[in-house]
Amino acid sequence: MSFAATNCKFIQVLNFVARRLPVSMIGLSVVVPQLSLATEAISLGPRPAYLVQQMQESELKSKLASCLGQPAKRTLFSIGHRGAPLQFPELTEEGYRAGALMGAGILECDVTFTKDKELVCRHSQSDLHTTTNILATDLAAKCTGGFVPAQGDTPASAECRTSDITLAEFRSLSGKMDGANKSAQSVDDYLKGTAGWRTELYGLSGTLLTHAESIALFKDLGVKFTPELKAPAVAMPYDGFSQSDYAQKLIDDYKAAGIAPEDVFPQSFNLQDVLYWIENEPEFGKQAVFLDGRRDLNPLDPSTFSPSMQELKDAGVNYLAPPLFVLLTLENGEIVPSPYAREAKAAGLNLITWTLERSGPLNSGGGWYYQTVAEAIDGDGKMLEVVDVLAKDVGVKGIFSDWPATTSFYASCMDLE
Repeated sequence: MSFAATNCKFIQVLNFVARRLPVSMIGLSVVVPQLSLATEAISLGPRPAYLVQQMQESELKSKLASCLGQPAKRTLFSIGHRGAPLQFPELTEEGYRAGALMGAGILECDVTFTKDKELVCRHSQSDLHTTTNILATDLAAKCTGGFVPAQGDTPASAECRTSDITLAEFRSLSGKMDGANKSAQSVDDYLKGTAGWRTELYGLSGTLLTHAESIALFKDLGVKFTPELKAPAVAMPYDGFSQSDYAQKLIDDYKAAGIAPEDVFPQSFNLQDVLYWIENEPEFGKQAVFLDGRRDLNPLDPSTFSPSMQELKDAGVNYLAPPLFVLLTLENGEIVPSPYAREAKAAGLNLITWTLERSGPLNSGGGWYYQTVAEAIDGDGKMLEVVDVLAKDVGVKGIFSDWPATTSFYASCMDLE
């Protein structure tokens, strides 16, 4: 069956089910579409209702509770971080389809390259050993580092890079839930490292994609694009392939597919990549996103913002994306915008943040993503409170989430774009 026929059949089944479900069903929102490949059907599932139920009584909880069971919309506020990796293998067709079904208006392909310099969707050039089945195949012999079992205090290890194999070899692999069992004595046990709060229910056969294939899929799903140019694990230039060549090749894939520049938000943690796009591909560069992972930055101290917010803006940067804790702080026990957030807003920078639903259950402070507001985080009921502050007080344009239903629900309820 062709790709188009398969997708059409899926929509027919979805329509059949949707017509037989009560729209008041808690946590489930369905809009019945006309049959098309770019379906507008949005299914949120039970998680938004679960999160609302965990909240303390407040005006926000009452507002969100009133939206449960109401139709949801596709929204640019909801960005599918690597697809929907809370339950699906990241950066796979299955995860992307799930993210789009949950209302994500933008989907992310993390971009790296193979031995023959072809662009593919992987979060790192060195993650095949934790995100695919490569160690269980004959291609394991080509890995930079083969599997080594745990011994004493030394954890089990392996390293398999996309640059270790050709595109044809990459296509033979299957995606899996990201994780590794560091106490493993065998490859089979090493591959069983999924965090307990994720699931293997949909994780056994993820379909890997090239960057170009992700573009075709996202176009078909009716969503916008946010490719991230990942830092190479190999020395650059690689066999004559320079960093500029790499950055240009990413943009060229959108040109070849006829994608409008305003639908693409290219990202990088490397400011030089962003500046390259601004200078050499200005129509794409105006929406280029600088992922701010500066380790020496203190979000409470503007003197550590180097380059400053105004310097970034003057260089042509329009979108800035730090982790969500950088945008928040506490005042009298309340979650409020950080000095970083206020400085960015004053400079006219658009803010995006990452990553919701990546910490697991929000107990005991919420972990790394909530570190500046840890004292206020005591359970999953705080998640939508954090989203509310980010949206209303910080003014973020979008939030990356490992489960886009959460952000789609909030945005639909608050009538955000």
